[in-house]
Order: sequence, then C-alpha cells, then structure tokens
Amino acid sequence: MKYISTRQQQATNIKTAILKGLADDGGLFMPEYIPQLDSEFFENLPNLTLQEIGFRVAKEFLGESISDDNLKEIIDEVLNFDIPAVRISENIYSLELFHGPTMAFKDVGARFMARMMSYFSEGKPMKVIAATSGDTGSAVASGFFGVPGIEVYILYPKGKVSPLQEKQLTTWGGNIKALEIDGTFDDCQALAKQILSDDELNQKFTLTSANSINIARLIPQSFYYFWAFAQLQKLGKPIVFSVPSGNFGNLTAGLFAKKMGLPIHQFVASTNENDVVPKFLETGNYEAKPSKQTISNAMDVGNPSNFERMKSLFNNDVSEFKKEIESYSFSDEATKKAMQEVRKDFNYTLDPHGAVAYLGLQALRQAQSDKINEDFVGVLLETAHPAKFVEVVEDVLKEKIVIPEKLEAFNKKEKKSVEFPVDFETVKNYLIEEK
Repeated sequence: MKYISTRQQQATNIKTAILKGLADDGGLFMPEYIPQLDSEFFENLPNLTLQEIGFRVAKEFLGESISDDNLKEIIDEVLNFDIPAVRISENIYSLELFHGPTMAFKDVGARFMARMMSYFSEGKPMKVIAATSGDTGSAVASGFFGVPGIEVYILYPKGKVSPLQEKQLTTWGGNIKALEIDGTFDDCQALAKQILSDDELNQKFTLTSANSINIARLIPQSFYYFWAFAQLQKLGKPIVFSVPSGNFGNLTAGLFAKKMGLPIHQFVASTNENDVVPKFLETGNYEAKPSKQTISNAMDVGNPSNFERMKSLFNNDVSEFKKEIESYSFSDEATKKAMQEVRKDFNYTLDPHGAVAYLGLQALRQAQSDKINEDFVGVLLETAHPAKFVEVVEDVLKEKIVIPEKLEAFNKKEKKSVEFPVDFETVKNYLIEEK
C-alpha cells in the first residue's frame, strides 16, 4: 500500500507517511486506494472482539510494514477499554468513546499513533506537533508521555478550552510541552502547519504531526464504526451515524470504513455554529471562516483540515458528498435544550458534542422522513465524558456531575504552559532553543 499527498501524486510508504505527518507539498497523506474487506469478515463481524476487528482493519492499511505479532501487541495495548453502544431510546444509541485514559475519543487514535511512531522511529529523536481545540492535546500527551526520544509540543487556544481540558494538557511535564496561544484553534492549526512545512525546522529536526492531519490518527478511528455495527446489526435495521464534527477526522474515518465495505446507511455531519461544511453541501462552495466560540468547543473549527481528504474521496464533487452525507448546524441554545430533553426523557447525560450529534439524528428524521426508513437505528458518537465539560453541563442541567477519579486527579496538578502570541517566528525560535 502506497500513500499519496492530496495535492500531488507523490507516493511514499506508510512509515514515511506516519513519521512525516504532513506531505512536503502541504497536502495530507491518503492511501492510494481504500482496501476492501471480504464477505467472510462481515459475516463473522458480530463474533469478533474489538481487538480482532482493529487488527484486521489496521493490517489492510499497514501491510507488511509491521509484523503481525507487533501489530497485535499495539492493538491490544491501545484498545484496552470498552466502547459500548448504549441505548438511549428505542432507535437511538450512544457510542461511548470516552472510556479510555483521558475519557475522550481521541484516546483511540492518539494511543495508536504514538505506538506506531515509536515503532517506526526506532528511538531516533523527534518533535511531535499537535494543535488542539480540547481533547486532542490530552490524548496525545497521555499517549506520548515518557516515550524515549520524542518531544511533544501542544498548541492550544488561550481561554477557549474547558478548565479540566486545560489541566489535562498542561500538567504532564517531562517530554510534554504546552504552548498557550493567544488566539483561536484555527490560529493554532495554522501555526502547526507552518512549523511542519518550514524548511529550516525540518533541516534541524525530525518533525511530525499528532493531529488528525496524521494518517495514523485516522486509521484506528475507523475501528469503532465496525465495532458499533458488530453490536447493533442484530437489530436488523439500517444504521445511521451522526458524527459531531470539527476537524472532520472522525467522519473521514467513518467514510474509510464504509468504503472498505461496512454497510453504513448514511452519515450525518453534525456541527455547531461553525458551519462551513453544511454551507458547502447547501451551496457547493467551500468558504473557510474564522471559528466561533461555542459550548461544544472541540468543534470550534472554521477551516477543517480533513475536508481536504474528504474532497479526495469524493473527487471534489459536491453531488458525491451529498450521496453519503447530510449535514446540519445547531446553536448553543439548541444544544442546551437537547441536553435537557435527553436527561429528562431518557435519564442519559450528553456532553455538548454528543448533544449536537443527537440533534443531527433528529434533524435527519424530520428532513428525510419521506426518503428514508424512519425505523433506522441512529448512532451518535459520544466523544467525551460529560465531566470534561462540568461547568457547562452542570449549568445546563442544574445538577451536580460526578467527576470520575481519573479526571479529578488532573485538577489536583499544577498547570505548566508557555504563552505565545499568534506569531510563527516567536514559536519557531522557541522550538529551536528547545533543542
């Protein structure tokens, strides 16, 4: 399997794609084709464990670049927690992706990527760059903490992540450095891309990305679509996934799963007021915008990186997008109302991102009742534990949220970060001096 840039037909292998993160031309690496899984795999899917599914899917993308034994060991380490599909109502399930060490879905991708980078780098020094709007940073920090030879730099927007998320980003120390940027997530992401493509920095250091820019983050995110299907296909109904979408890595991974043969009926790209993709599907024009701050802050992205991969998958044809994806955007007020209704009607607590995904399922039922079997099973991706947004959730629901012990432990630690303006040269000089 070769990997090519979304901007230039330049082939490389998976090792190089993972270690570089971003292609030399600024594009994102994509497999030259999406591998197909055989019918026997799908017939046996309900009988497979999460780890068996992860191994089989990963093997299709990694080929002979890693031995089966090493890959199985990595998969078993990464997927050492459950990802249950929890029933909310008759036809709505929550795929709980928050049972890992930092209690967010990024644990799956970040832990896999950290281990793949460690395997391929063979102990050689590297600088890993990650921009975060909330949960990426903590998962990356957890995944890479203490890995020999790897220094991690996490860029996050000052005052625009929840207090608990900030503690999860800034309390590690050691090989984890937190860079507090006085700007938005889009500023952080733009700085990260500048760092990764800077000639001088690339001559001095081995640099790579830990965002969903990196293909090693995306591959494992496809695992849990297969796992959800394994749990729910016994219901015998079409399955729709509603994905709370910011940088669109999660949705892109779902598209990978479908193109590998998983019979997903439909995707809903559910966004907050940062609605560049819903607008694109409505008008056919993609227009990046400055991000707006919302209560679902991990989705506050005005120019999602993985849209470039989605364009590659759909040959930049809006009509092809529309065959697979419906997309809706929702206000903070609508999000709060959904959280209240789900708690009251079903005794289930959604975080603000899961609430946006819930609204997406409701919007699809209403908008397409004449086109789609109303008896479909809707699966919302619940991407973080509600306690990670305790201030918002408690304010909306007017009740106390129990903070799990592994999150509470971060609150007791001391924040360590370095503040920067939105200025590439200042950040660049810091990285050089940090050598």
